[in-house]
Amino acid sequence: MKIISYNVNGVRSAQSKGLVEWLKSTNADVVCLQEIKANKDQIDLVSFEEAGYNYHYWFSAQKKGYSGVAILSKKEPIHVEFGTGIESMDFEGRNLRADFPECSVMSVYVPSGTNLDRLSHKLEYMDLFHDYIDQLKKTYPNLIICGDYNICHEAIDIHDPIRNQNVSGFLPEERAWFSRFLQSGFVDAFRHFNEEPHQYSWWSYRANSRANNKGWRLDYTLVSKPLEAKLKRAVILPEAVHSDHCPVLVEI
Repeated sequence: MKIISYNVNGVRSAQSKGLVEWLKSTNADVVCLQEIKANKDQIDLVSFEEAGYNYHYWFSAQKKGYSGVAILSKKEPIHVEFGTGIESMDFEGRNLRADFPECSVMSVYVPSGTNLDRLSHKLEYMDLFHDYIDQLKKTYPNLIICGDYNICHEAIDIHDPIRNQNVSGFLPEERAWFSRFLQSGFVDAFRHFNEEPHQYSWWSYRANSRANNKGWRLDYTLVSKPLEAKLKRAVILPEAVHSDHCPVLVEI
């Protein structure tokens, strides 16, 4: 099973930049999207179906043009879960799960902490999310949680760890949460295979950051421990330029 996760920073914008043609070439079985910024009725769904994704599920934010996640699949899931059932987590459309015989795949979009109010919401979300996953694993032990976590876990995951040490996304408490989450039973699939520096998945639109590879690794495929032995590969795909993020891929 080949799974791609991609923060598209607006699915309609990404479609206009060749997203669907790119998806055809990658031939992933499941695609997790984040920050779709649209409601289902605003999206060209036919183009995804023509690319082979006849099963697609969209969980949009209550606020139009904001946040939202999706899962596209070539085969029909056994079950699809929209949200977590926790209102403070769900009103911005941040969690969507599709269950397959082999595993359950979640598309997650952790809030960013752009100001004090949003940082408080992000930290609360992170704690609620960890508790939710701890319970979910009891029923669905084979979990793959893909998405934009809005956290750089280690210094190797950010181009300038010194200057950004007090910036949300690289705060000590965010990084410590990420460590605890991994220790609770997950593997960072990319780091399982690749320990090289300068590997990023997001670049600011400012100051020619992408061309200079001044980026952050915010996007992850986290695989639960029972699936670790089945990991085949995990890579970042920076050649895809439909967004300020690039996709990440895991294969089991």
